[in-house]
Amino acid sequence: MLGFLKEFKEFAMKGNAVDLAVGIVIGAAFGKIVSSLVDDIIMPPLGLLLGNTDFTQLFVNLSSVSYPTLEAAKAAGAPVLKYGLFINTIINFIIIAFAIFLVIKFMNRLSRKTNEDAQKLKEKADKIKETFKNPIKILKR
Repeated sequence: MLGFLKEFKEFAMKGNAVDLAVGIVIGAAFGKIVSSLVDDIIMPPLGLLLGNTDFTQLFVNLSSVSYPTLEAAKAAGAPVLKYGLFINTIINFIIIAFAIFLVIKFMNRLSRKTNEDAQKLKEKADKIKETFKNPIKILKR
């Protein structure tokens, strides 16, 4: 049993597991920020432009009884398609996907720059090595 606990501790304390945990926590917080951005900032003006439409109230009633609001239909237990909430979710996804795209693009740019810098340093080091291979050349200068 102690071996199992020791192995689990080693796994949990590895950089990858800790990095993953941090990423999940930050991702969850970022998701809440994006949801608030969509629900509280983007959708109200968009709804206003579309004739005072509240996307959270857009639904298709699948029952034969008519309901004035989504809440009334839900309270009655009526089957509904909540397509307005689905639209909000799609917009959330697009914003998150775009943000991830920007982060990856930035990381790729940094990686390219690092690789270019490493290549330049290697070229300089090769020149220095080549220069010191022939000490007579150095003395003639």
